[in-house]
Amino acid sequence: MPLTRAQPAASKEHTDMETVAPAVDLVLGASACCLACIFTNPLEVVKTRLQLQGELQAPGTYPRPYRGFVASVAAVARADGLSGLQKGLAASLLYQGLMNSIRFYCYSLACQAGLTQHPGGTVVAGAVAGALGAFVGSPAYLVKTQLQAQTVATMAVGHQHHHQSVLGAMETIWRQQGLAGLWRGVGGAVPRVMVGSAAQLATFASAKTWVQERQWLPEDSWLVALAGGMISSVAVVAVMTPFDVVSTRLYNQPVDGAGRGQLYRGLADCLVKIWRQEGPLALYKGLGPAYLRLGPHTILSMLFWDELRKLFRQGPCPGT
Repeated sequence: MPLTRAQPAASKEHTDMETVAPAVDLVLGASACCLACIFTNPLEVVKTRLQLQGELQAPGTYPRPYRGFVASVAAVARADGLSGLQKGLAASLLYQGLMNSIRFYCYSLACQAGLTQHPGGTVVAGAVAGALGAFVGSPAYLVKTQLQAQTVATMAVGHQHHHQSVLGAMETIWRQQGLAGLWRGVGGAVPRVMVGSAAQLATFASAKTWVQERQWLPEDSWLVALAGGMISSVAVVAVMTPFDVVSTRLYNQPVDGAGRGQLYRGLADCLVKIWRQEGPLALYKGLGPAYLRLGPHTILSMLFWDELRKLFRQGPCPGT
């Protein structure tokens, strides 16, 4: 019976989570996502430019230097050189390391405590872990977005901040806006990562179990994690893209002397303005590159994480 077959797979997933210490998951989660980031950062650059293109302008009323994925990649390379496709890589790696170390550590704690075994537990644990990670990593994401938006005047979209480096950007923001300025836009980042993390971690665990139940692949094969990551990536992109667009806008907008955004007051204001002035489809701007970036990033990070965890499994935790 399907129910009988489902139970061992679910138990195996729970045992896997228990037998890797949360402190180890902190390192493995951050390492896996940083590895994935190296491959997907060029797609992040393209996605950021597309999401800023035509900001608060009606469709058809603005120039479009970036048109589609392939043409946009070529446009970035022509304007900024091939190295331009890795703009903001240091900030991206810093963000992935900070955010995912917290996220995977907290999720692992929740699994160890048995919270993910309750109905909806994986969704709640993934969302809370993602929110904490997003808050800690917000300054790095702020700088990453602003660095990736920078380009020559003829290809510029969105506000141009003219930073020279990650540390230089943080120093400038600190000097001009104070400590709080480094967390400007966090109100959009937390919901973004909450929904993305909940979708990613919950669907990855469920997808792996579903693939194992079908017995299409050897139970311990890396292909199981790969298939799980491919299924998970679809859910992540579907729920995360509107929040991703809003986060990009909030992080990149210019600020006044008091450090307040000049275009948007916050998450709700940004959503309403985009909807009214650019149309509802603008919330899915850059969807193609978004999937081409978030999809492989989800697949690679989940695959690397799952495979690294196999190398560090210990005996069952006491009391489990």
